[in-house]
Amino acid sequence: MESTNSHREPKYIVVVGASAGGLNAIAELVSQLTPEMDVAVLVVLHLSRKGISNFLAHKVQQHTGFHCVIASDGGVIQRGHIYIASPNYHLLVKNGRTMIGHGPEENRWRPSIDVLFRSAAVHYGVRTIGIILTGLLDDGASGMQAIRKSGGICIVQDPNEAEYPDMPLAVLNSMEVDHCISLAEIGPIISEISSRDIPHHVQIPEDLRSEAEIAEKASIGIDIVSQLGDKSIYTCPDCGGGLWKLSNEKMDRYRCHIGHSYSERDLVIKQAEHLESTLWVALRIMEERRNLLKKMEEDTRRKGFMRIASDHGDRGEELQSHINKLKGMLFDLQETDHT
Repeated sequence: MESTNSHREPKYIVVVGASAGGLNAIAELVSQLTPEMDVAVLVVLHLSRKGISNFLAHKVQQHTGFHCVIASDGGVIQRGHIYIASPNYHLLVKNGRTMIGHGPEENRWRPSIDVLFRSAAVHYGVRTIGIILTGLLDDGASGMQAIRKSGGICIVQDPNEAEYPDMPLAVLNSMEVDHCISLAEIGPIISEISSRDIPHHVQIPEDLRSEAEIAEKASIGIDIVSQLGDKSIYTCPDCGGGLWKLSNEKMDRYRCHIGHSYSERDLVIKQAEHLESTLWVALRIMEERRNLLKKMEEDTRRKGFMRIASDHGDRGEELQSHINKLKGMLFDLQETDHT
């Protein structure tokens, strides 16, 4: 029978979220972990779909004595281990094990920091320590609120030192945290927290339980999501379904019954992407039609049907005018989205 501490269930679970600039920040954070800390660590770092998770695990392992692995479906969560989310899969926890989620993106990401944090909050409650590091936009802000509501500890990297301060600022703008500190101070705080007795249990809100269950399934149905908030005037840019504005949160957030979820800022970005894609398709169709009209003009002119050829030419010129206007709209939209 194994008797080493590394194979015991951890007293606390530490969930870490980072995005832009996050690799170096995570490496520095894990270098502060010591064998005395009675914790397991789960990490979501925003990666491309193809990702570099094996490289990330190897990179992180170089900076820590904890055992670093890519999270697997059904893996036992053990003290002294670091579990890293794979690209294009959500990372969740349940019954002391890691889960791999195949559900829709949240905040335009899979894995999503919010998904991991919410899952940890529901299943570990007061034993959860949430940490948000450098990153763009606001994935993790809603998940950190879930940790707070479940009695866990909330830590953010000081935005003044973060390479990209958006994610820490998004948390600070939506709630009060336990610690807003420099990266170098986070390790000692984890050590101090993990040495405490586990606090008294806090009742997990039912809306958090419902949202955690959403991420474990591919879709949830309108009857469930409608209980979480009010129907909005917006549609989901990913699937076209209706969006519900979720209640009981300080920041505006929207979810469809398929499972896509967006903060207000992410929804604006996704709408812009969808609009630009639609306009490019429209431009392609218009240019194809103009080219066809030009061919028809040339064919009828060779046959001597000048009036018909002139009509085709006029329609092509009118279409070219619309094409030029649409190109101008696209260029203006691109400049607006990057300012």
